[in-house]
Amino acid sequence: MTDTAEPTTVAPEQAAADPGAAPAFDMERRATELAILDALRSVVDPEIGMNVVELALIKQILLGQNETEVKMILTTPFCPYAGSMIQQVQEQVESVVEHPVKVTLLAERWDPRDAGLMW
Repeated sequence: MTDTAEPTTVAPEQAAADPGAAPAFDMERRATELAILDALRSVVDPEIGMNVVELALIKQILLGQNETEVKMILTTPFCPYAGSMIQQVQEQVESVVEHPVKVTLLAERWDPRDAGLMW
């Protein structure tokens, strides 16, 4: 990233935790991070019918002043909806932060147990 300010990193489970247990960063950034996660709930995996937050596909949000990066995984390595889901994630986050958003796919394999699913 080209920002001069150090980005804040938040994992979704950390952001959803009790505010008293959250790391020390300002309330405005915390509100932005929670707004991003809320916006991402509208991005649904069409094959499973659940959103990317519920599925634990969002692994990290790097919130910067001039650019934000979202690191995510897919439910399957060759997901036919990957392009659409990446675009939706980017659009939803940009609607919150109002600056460019980079979406990075991680090679990590999805585990349904991370989302609390027991099939």
